[in-house]
Amino acid sequence: MEEGNQKGMVLFHFRPFSKLPEVQMLIFVLFLMMYLVSIGGNMSIVLTIWTNRCLHTPMYFFLANLASLEIFYSSTIAPLTLASILSTERTVVSLAGCGAQMFFFIFLGSADCILLAVMAYDRFVAICHPLRYTLIMSWHLCVQLALGSLLLGFILAMQLTVLIFRLPFCSSKEISLFYCDVLPVMRLACADTHVHEATLFVVSVIVLTIPFLLITLSYVFIVDAILKIRSAEGRHKAFSTCSSHLTVVLLQYGCGSLIYLCPSSSYSPERGQVVSVVYTFITPVLNPLIYSMRNRELKDALRKVVISFLLLEKQ
Repeated sequence: MEEGNQKGMVLFHFRPFSKLPEVQMLIFVLFLMMYLVSIGGNMSIVLTIWTNRCLHTPMYFFLANLASLEIFYSSTIAPLTLASILSTERTVVSLAGCGAQMFFFIFLGSADCILLAVMAYDRFVAICHPLRYTLIMSWHLCVQLALGSLLLGFILAMQLTVLIFRLPFCSSKEISLFYCDVLPVMRLACADTHVHEATLFVVSVIVLTIPFLLITLSYVFIVDAILKIRSAEGRHKAFSTCSSHLTVVLLQYGCGSLIYLCPSSSYSPERGQVVSVVYTFITPVLNPLIYSMRNRELKDALRKVVISFLLLEKQ
């Protein structure tokens, strides 16, 4: 570590949402409920896809991977946030603990965004090249794409986290968020951070801008292909398989862009707090709801799983 970090143990603490204990308790209950719902919803999607052979297709393979990422992503942030809110005293986090949380946050969040682009490519092949779909989207390629999104997320997270935590942090500091995010932590450094801000922008372009452009291009071809389908039923089915994915894309990329693609000089802790709540707590809750409500096959499979579980309970 740098000299500033060697003089003594550097401890961070999170800024509370409110100074009123009653408000803190209300936020704790809301966050706990959202966390449990997100874990339960995403776990249900993973188990439903795993146990139903009719869902063993590339589209649902990627959806199961996305739900798994959401489980780990939520669990990177929520437990420490809940403990911090519930504690009557300030919850302190060591330099290593903060670095670990930041690494997994960047790693899983980046892999999530890249996987959404992979899912758009899958829909593009399925709708624009249906006769060659099984040939192109082989299981070998699907596994490679899923592992590739994890590998790229891992590399980007490792490089950015190591770069940031080589900065000197002179003493215990208050992070203006409820977890160790890049910009709030970077602002606590006792050194020039222009290189680090430029690196963050490059990583954000790789994770957010490029995948979003690829998704947009895919959907241009997808919409063109759907409009050429003669039957109304066929068009409706094609749109329904894409609408849930597109909704999740807009939520994920919209929130991420508001924080990481804006100039760091214009960063507002208050805006960061609100947007961060959306993509760390609300989005993981909405994703399984969006996919289960908009996808008939998944909805029917989930219903069968619930009915089977209830019948077993009665026996």
